[in-house]
Amino acid sequence: MREELSDIVVIKRDGKRVKFDSTKIAVAIKKGFDAVDSEYTLSDINKVFHDVIDVIKDGNFDKIKIEQIQDIIEEIMNQNGYMDIAKAYAEYREKRSQSRELFFNEKKKHKFLKALENIGLDSKNGTADEYDFDSINNRLIEYGEIVSEKFATAYIMKKKFSELHENGDIYIKNIKYYPFGTTENCQINLEKLFQNGFSTKRCSMRAPQSIVSYSMLALVAITNNQRDQFGEQSIPAFDYYMAPGVLKTFKKEFKQTIYDILDYTDFDKFIALNGIEREIEKITSIDFDISIFYKFTRESEQLKRMFRIVYEKAMKKTNKQVYQSMEGFVHDLNSICSECLTTINIGTDTSAEGRIISYNLLRTISEGLGENRRAISPKVVFKVKKGINLEKNDVNYDLFSQACEVVKVADNISFSFLDSDINTENYKIGDFNTEVAYFENGTRIIDNFVDEDRRISSGRGVIASTVLNLPRIALRCDGSFENFMDELEKKLDILKDQLIESYEIQSNKKVKSFPFLMKEHVWIDSERFEDENMKIKKALKHGLLQISFTGLNEALIVLNGKSHAESTKSQELGMEIVRFIANKSNEYVNKYNLNFVVSGNENDEISQSFVEIDRVLFGKIKNVTDKDRYTNSFEVDKAVDIKKKVEVESEYHNLTNGGHKILVYSDDVQKTVDLMYRNNIGYGVIKYKN
Repeated sequence: MREELSDIVVIKRDGKRVKFDSTKIAVAIKKGFDAVDSEYTLSDINKVFHDVIDVIKDGNFDKIKIEQIQDIIEEIMNQNGYMDIAKAYAEYREKRSQSRELFFNEKKKHKFLKALENIGLDSKNGTADEYDFDSINNRLIEYGEIVSEKFATAYIMKKKFSELHENGDIYIKNIKYYPFGTTENCQINLEKLFQNGFSTKRCSMRAPQSIVSYSMLALVAITNNQRDQFGEQSIPAFDYYMAPGVLKTFKKEFKQTIYDILDYTDFDKFIALNGIEREIEKITSIDFDISIFYKFTRESEQLKRMFRIVYEKAMKKTNKQVYQSMEGFVHDLNSICSECLTTINIGTDTSAEGRIISYNLLRTISEGLGENRRAISPKVVFKVKKGINLEKNDVNYDLFSQACEVVKVADNISFSFLDSDINTENYKIGDFNTEVAYFENGTRIIDNFVDEDRRISSGRGVIASTVLNLPRIALRCDGSFENFMDELEKKLDILKDQLIESYEIQSNKKVKSFPFLMKEHVWIDSERFEDENMKIKKALKHGLLQISFTGLNEALIVLNGKSHAESTKSQELGMEIVRFIANKSNEYVNKYNLNFVVSGNENDEISQSFVEIDRVLFGKIKNVTDKDRYTNSFEVDKAVDIKKKVEVESEYHNLTNGGHKILVYSDDVQKTVDLMYRNNIGYGVIKYKN
């Protein structure tokens, strides 16, 4: 089909001449059908598409106007009895015509742009020292998602990028946020925020002094940072960050319990209260020998017993407060912060304080929200590490076992493997900041090629991500692997250019555009900005530019007839493809000194949108386009045996430094975690089946 039509020249409305592209026709027809709430099927869309192509082919056109193509589409719809679709398509054409008048009439275009610029200003009118910042989500409401995206594609983004996005060759995740230069996500360093407190739009938060205030401020930090980004939020070491709050609470309870006892006894005549208070302040852990206070007892057995009772009561009260704090934290994330998807990384803090945090967080998630409702957020990533929690004699083995049990009742728990090859490279024993952190979708944060001394997870995240449709390339190359690799390289170079374009737009934004992320120094290196009018480029460079891909499974079926779970040859080809993508990413890192990384896409909606367009273009192909969505990332079909699935997919985890994820269904959680660990998996999710 393409060969017969490739010589046709299409004349656009502005007189510009371009090559004929059947993909644009397929997309337009699909949009027409999607616009009507009906029972039409794929075969209906395919029929219109192929009839339109046949008419154009039979017309022997050397050149054809865009309006002629649209007339043919409308006519074919009517001829085939799709009158409602034809009507909707005609209305769509009329609206597009009005839109073009708006954009290309100079007077109207000027007014439209001024209106958009006024909405998008970093600050509203006010004094020089006062700014009433809108959150990015509120600004997006003013624009409207459609207007924002169209503005980006018409005035900001290069045309070749927007066309590839619309045609389904790539998917630009931040396309609706281009005008704002918004980044995607961040691993929030709570320790840094808690140290001296922080400010929000309307108030200042003092440094927290109890576990209750720690959990409240954690919630405030997550919520406010979400307003400056469009994606997920994550805490890379929640147990470590919250542990000091447990110790502060214990000290208060220990001291108060002593005061309470002294109110009802005459022990105060025999003990030096000032000395006891000083001793309490010296405590560095709640797990200590109570006999350190016996020096204040004058060898009185009654006073020794008093201190033992004080310790027990203080521990009981502290435990209760930690549980209530974690319960409130989880409930609030699912109510007042329900739009903010949050990931919490825990599992490696072996201190008594950190263990209490992890235990009570897992307990709260296990118990749910009441009335048989399950918590959607937070998603908990349990960090698995030998010597800390993997084996029975490890300190945190009980927490690991607890996490595995929670999997049986909730979908919130996943596992990262700190001993996998890809996750040990940067790890420094005893430094939790060098532990890799994941987002729930598998996005991995640790590598920092622009500053190898700052290879940490906290304060960093993805600044832009674009997904590549691998089956589309394979289908267009008619199964030729050589042609596939040539086309893959071309697409990767374009994708790289698009990510750089996005980065440059973001880099030119000012500190004041991100009142929490940058002004409160959540993002790494943002402390260097002394003025809110400074551009954020010097800090933003630590973020990741994510080259993602999806549908390797289907691409291999097109290229070799079988998936990588069915054929050793297909697995070899799959590894060659992903290794090539990884090598190209490293090439871009060296050339541009930016943090390009490779990731498997885990967004079902993106994989679904790709296959819907490809089904129209290439028809219903068995095991390729005859499904609701392409198989995400490098994953194999979920029907594949667990052991085989783990073995096949594990080989790709070392090649995807920007993120990876294996999803399996199992009735033995701990056994499956052990299987993942032994097979060098970086990050995995287990869905429990009875």
